[in-house]
Amino acid sequence: MLVDSHCHLDRLKLDKFDGDLDAVLALARSRGVGKFLCVGISLDNVDDVVSIANRYEDVVCSVGVHPLDVDSGLACVEKLKALAAQPKVVALGETGLDYYYSTETKEVQQQSFIAHLQAAGEVGLPVIVHTRDAREDTIELIRAHGSREHAGVLHCFTESWDMAKAALDLNYYISLSGIVTFKNAEELRDVARQVPLDRLLVETDSPYLAPVPYRGKPNIPAYVREVAEFIAEQRGIRYEALAEATTENFHRLFLRAA
Repeated sequence: MLVDSHCHLDRLKLDKFDGDLDAVLALARSRGVGKFLCVGISLDNVDDVVSIANRYEDVVCSVGVHPLDVDSGLACVEKLKALAAQPKVVALGETGLDYYYSTETKEVQQQSFIAHLQAAGEVGLPVIVHTRDAREDTIELIRAHGSREHAGVLHCFTESWDMAKAALDLNYYISLSGIVTFKNAEELRDVARQVPLDRLLVETDSPYLAPVPYRGKPNIPAYVREVAEFIAEQRGIRYEALAEATTENFHRLFLRAA
C-alpha cells in the first residue's frame, strides 16, 4: 500500500472526471494508494476538508492556516485545539513560513506558526510545515516551540540537505513531492537519497506540482505512485520496499490515521 501524505482534495481539478471526486480516489486506489491526507490551508476551508474526510473511510485531514493565507484570518492556540478535537483530524497545518512569496507578513507568519506548534504540543498531534526561503527561522521556531515527541513533517521539501538534517535532528520527517522528478532538482534528489528510510514520506501536493511525465498538468493523488517509483529508483531499492516503509512512517507519525 502507498499513502498520499499531502493532497488538497477540495481543490482538485475534476473536469476530466465529470466533477466526481469518487472517480479520482478510485483511480488512486487502483494504483495501490490506500490512504489520503487532505490538508487544510485556512479557516475558510476547514469545513470542506473535514467533510471530505468524514465522507471516505480512507481519507483523513488536517486543519491549519498556510503562511500565505494568514491575511484571511489567524487561528489562536485555543481555536486550533478546538478544531483538532474532531475525530478525523490527524495533524495541525499546513503552517510554516514562506518568505519567497511574502516578506511583508513575516511577523504574522511567525506568530501563526508558533500558535500551531504550541497547540499541536498541547493536543499531542504532529505539525505539517511549509517552508520556503526561511530555513533558519523555520528550524529556530520548531526548536523553540515545537514538540520532539509528536514533531511533524517538512512537506513538499525543496531545501538543502543541511536543513533536512536539522529537521531530522528535531525528530521531524521529510516528505517529497513530484518536484524531485524535475530535471533541475538534482540537489533535491541528493536529499532523497540521504534521508533515512524510516523518516521519509511521499506526497502529491495535488492539484499542484505534478511529477514527470505529467508535469504542467493538474496533479491528482494517483500520481504519488510516480513519485514513489522515482525515489525508489534513486535509492536503489524496490518500489515495494519504498511503499511499505513510507506507509509505516505515515502511520507512526500520524497516529490518529490508523
